[in-house]
Order: sequence, then structure tokens, then C-alpha cells
Amino acid sequence: MPQRDAIFPKDRHALYEAHGYSAAIRSGDLLFVSGQVGSRPDGSPEPDFPSQVRLAFQNLEAVLKAAGCTVEDIVDVTTFHTDPETQFPAVVEAKSEAFPQAPYPNWTAVGVNWLAGFDFEIKVIARIPAES
Repeated sequence: MPQRDAIFPKDRHALYEAHGYSAAIRSGDLLFVSGQVGSRPDGSPEPDFPSQVRLAFQNLEAVLKAAGCTVEDIVDVTTFHTDPETQFPAVVEAKSEAFPQAPYPNWTAVGVNWLAGFDFEIKVIARIPAES
């Protein structure tokens, strides 16, 4: 069985410790990233929805970077939305900025009724690049 190594982005360990989970787990050549939200440094939600989505993508990029990955290494995306019908345009815009060209990763969007005070969450699976 492959070993599981916890990955944490710089300066955000307390958030994960307080809630008892890892930002990501490296298992073999795969990286399983926990859901990332548009949280400010103090843990509070960014109130403006489009900004919250962009901040969630920035927080995701910080976790990927800590594991030696980029958004180009992502193979699977799952997003969670509290009001998909009205939020979808802002999410699609941010997603298009993160993944500007094909091949695009898989994407599953799920409508939910609670995200602990947030309105958007993104979790991914990425392939860790081979070391040169």
C-alpha cells in the first residue's frame, strides 16, 4: 500500500489542525486535495462571491505548490455551490482563467445547502510530476 504524506501550504497549518484534516495527501504519484474555500488569512469568508471563488482558486494553487504541482497537473475537479443557478457564471469565469485551454480536467459540479459560511468549495486530484 502506498504511503500517505500530508501536504500543507505555507502559513495555513493552524486552519487544518483546528479542524483535524490535511490540506492534501500525497499517495504514490497522486495528490488528493481537500476542499478549498475562499477564506481570508483569518479564516473568514471573502464576502464578494466572484472574489471568494478566485480566492478559493488561489488557496488551491498554494496547496498544489506545496506539493510541487500546478493547476496543469490537475486531472479531476469537484466544485460545490450553495446557489448553482446564480453562481455558475462567476465560477465558469474563474475556472476558465485557471484552465484556459484544452485538455481540461474532468469537472463535477454539485449543489449543496451548507459550506460552513462559504458559498463555493473546490477539491481536486492531481498527478504529481516526476522529478527530473
